[in-house]
Amino acid sequence: MGKKQKQKIVLPPELPPEIPDDEVEVSDEDVQFVKDNRGYASLLSTLDTQSITKHVTRVADAKEDTLEKLYEERSRKSALKKEKEETGLQVDRVDALPIKTLDGKLYYRTAKKTESENGPGEEEAEEDGNADKGLVKLTKSERRAKLKKMKREEKKQGKEVAKAEVQENPQAAVLAEVKEDLTAEETFDSKKRKLAELGDSLLTDPDSNIKFLKDMLQLCKDNDPTIVKLGLLSLLAVFKDIVPGYRIRLPTEKEMEMKVSKTVRKMRYYESTLLSAYKGYLQRLMILEKKPLFQHVVVRCICSLLDANPHFNFRESLLDATVRNLNSTNEAIRKLCCSTIKSLFTNEGKHGGEATVEAVRLIADHVKAYDCQMQPDSIDVFLSLSFYEDLGKPEKAEEDQKNKYKKNKKRKNSEASNQLPENDKKKSRRELISKTREEVEADYKAASFTPDVMEQRQMQTETLSAVFETYFRILKHTMRSIVARPPEANSGALSTAVEPHPLLASCLKGLGKFAHLIDLDFMGDLMNHLKILASGSSNSGSTSENGSKSLTVSERLHCCIVAFKVMRNNLEALNVDLQDFSVHLYNLIVEYRPGRDQGEVLAEALKIMLCDDKQHDMQKTAAFIKRLATLSLCFGSPESMAALVTVKNLLQKNVKCRNLLENDTGGGSVAGTIPKYLPYSTDPNLSGALATVLWELNLLSKHYHPTISTIASGISTMSAANNQLLLSKSSPQQAFKDLSLEQELSFTQIGIIKLNNKRRKTNLSATSSSIGSTTVMSSFNEDELQKKLSSHFIILHDIKENERLRSELDRTTQSLLLYEQYKKQKKQRSKARNKLSAVA
Repeated sequence: MGKKQKQKIVLPPELPPEIPDDEVEVSDEDVQFVKDNRGYASLLSTLDTQSITKHVTRVADAKEDTLEKLYEERSRKSALKKEKEETGLQVDRVDALPIKTLDGKLYYRTAKKTESENGPGEEEAEEDGNADKGLVKLTKSERRAKLKKMKREEKKQGKEVAKAEVQENPQAAVLAEVKEDLTAEETFDSKKRKLAELGDSLLTDPDSNIKFLKDMLQLCKDNDPTIVKLGLLSLLAVFKDIVPGYRIRLPTEKEMEMKVSKTVRKMRYYESTLLSAYKGYLQRLMILEKKPLFQHVVVRCICSLLDANPHFNFRESLLDATVRNLNSTNEAIRKLCCSTIKSLFTNEGKHGGEATVEAVRLIADHVKAYDCQMQPDSIDVFLSLSFYEDLGKPEKAEEDQKNKYKKNKKRKNSEASNQLPENDKKKSRRELISKTREEVEADYKAASFTPDVMEQRQMQTETLSAVFETYFRILKHTMRSIVARPPEANSGALSTAVEPHPLLASCLKGLGKFAHLIDLDFMGDLMNHLKILASGSSNSGSTSENGSKSLTVSERLHCCIVAFKVMRNNLEALNVDLQDFSVHLYNLIVEYRPGRDQGEVLAEALKIMLCDDKQHDMQKTAAFIKRLATLSLCFGSPESMAALVTVKNLLQKNVKCRNLLENDTGGGSVAGTIPKYLPYSTDPNLSGALATVLWELNLLSKHYHPTISTIASGISTMSAANNQLLLSKSSPQQAFKDLSLEQELSFTQIGIIKLNNKRRKTNLSATSSSIGSTTVMSSFNEDELQKKLSSHFIILHDIKENERLRSELDRTTQSLLLYEQYKKQKKQRSKARNKLSAVA
């Protein structure tokens, strides 16, 4: 405690050898160099000479022996310090167990040197302090100044390192991005090249390179969506080329245990590898179908596989996916699936008709599951089906002949048995011959590619039953929606939201096409349903105003068309009166609107129900002629042309109806049972149209469209005396198509419909022979066209304004009726309350 610690001496640095000033030679060049570079010698001027002299004078009084010891200790410490820095290891003899070698030496385990918590600066300070203890001890102020100086230097170094990192980081980031882009492009090109090589090798030699299918399937699971799409399309091309024309049946366990030849073993390996890769490919397609990024490519692959290989394995999964996408909201996907199903129906030779039956059943199940709320395209595919009525008829004749031959043979054999008993050997021989003959016929049928007639007939029956089941389900759903609606819902202002019927139009088209294949047991119910649907309400005798809110005019016209088609195809078996459908058509002509409803359907109804009808009642025909002529003033050009063609056809067939062309003040000469024309009558037989005149033809002859004005003037010149007029070959459908909106907008491409009468021929012959085909632009003047257009659209504007006023009047009357009903109910409730209070 009382002993004094020895002060350690801090040795100064070694000085250069002393040279006397006389021996120093300074040249003129050195002096000039110092003068020129005086700024670089500022270090010498800023040297702290006092601290240097003080540090040197500390060891000035020390003896030489002590100085040598101090120098030796200093050199020894520096050597130990260098060894520790080089090895970086230290030995802990307390914790580490020694290892004794065969020589008897002990080796201790070593561990890496750990830094102290205080840092290297403090350790050096402590070492320096310990070294200085022997000579001079630093004061507290000097220690603090030294520590502060070291901290400042550390901060400066940290800031410089951070600035260098900030300057280097943007360049490094850009370089890293460029490297990543380059590597991504290289990997993308390499994967594309690999796909091309694998596909090429599979297409050139699929038997030996069938194992590459797994590699291509693995590329379809890549993270890059472009590579996935390319892989799917490449596999599609490969499978379309290498898939065999038969279904693959994998061998059973017993068959695998049997010894087979090398070719059979190779074929089994090829088929099993192909089938497993095909299954994995389909599973990958089903997974990617749910992702919108791959949906279009996946559906394209599924449809292409189904179209190319409908006979191969896993056809059910492909059909299910295709039928499911028939109801897709994406129009491109929906059209692709529809075209695939249609090609499947038309090309039944690829699959023998089995895929057709499965597809029709799946569509029927989807219609049932979605409650008839699907896209119309899903039912339109049924129109591509083809049914053969004469299938199996010649076979029946042959069977009848065979049965007759067998009966005759049995009779002969029975007569012979009565006379001479047959031998047992002959019987056994005949049985053997018959058995072998049956076996040969069975083998021949199995080996031949001709389909069995009975199987075809059975598949056709199943397909037809599924199709009509779907059609009748749609009709029943529509009937339920109409019958379930309350009678108040038919009112105009208070009408509730009508449930849509997207599949009804397609259903009616299909019924019209396959009407000749419907069983007669269902005909009566079908005609009753069509009658109710054509009326538009549950009550078949209700007016069209109440029923027009449930179904559109086009749908109701379709019902009338289907009823006439069914009646004409089964004319001998059915005895149905079509008068109700004629009444519905008479009322629907008034409800038709050119922009809202389909003009093609109206033209088809006019052709089938009026032009093609052979039995014409004079009163009914006159009513239709008058109504069509009146409404042709309000229709557009295509509808007006179809109506006028129908009027001309009816006038040519019914000579007595040409009295409507007379210009008497009292009307036509044939008045009939009803003396006055009733334009608002709902029944054509009670309208009294024979008592009126077709004054509309005078206005139509001044129509802005030259074709309509020509045909109107031609109809007005017809007379009752001229009975040798040829029937017009143009139909309402053809007339509507010729003057459709697209052809009307392009004036240069509009052609004039040729009329087959003598007046038209004389007018055409009077025109200049130099012009071979007259166009619409050269047949009228611009001023005349402008006048006709202005007069026509003024009439249309007045008609629309009249309709708007009538609708407002109807609304006000309905509101007044409701208010009166409310008053009556309120009075009844008040009376009931008064009675109850009086009784109480």
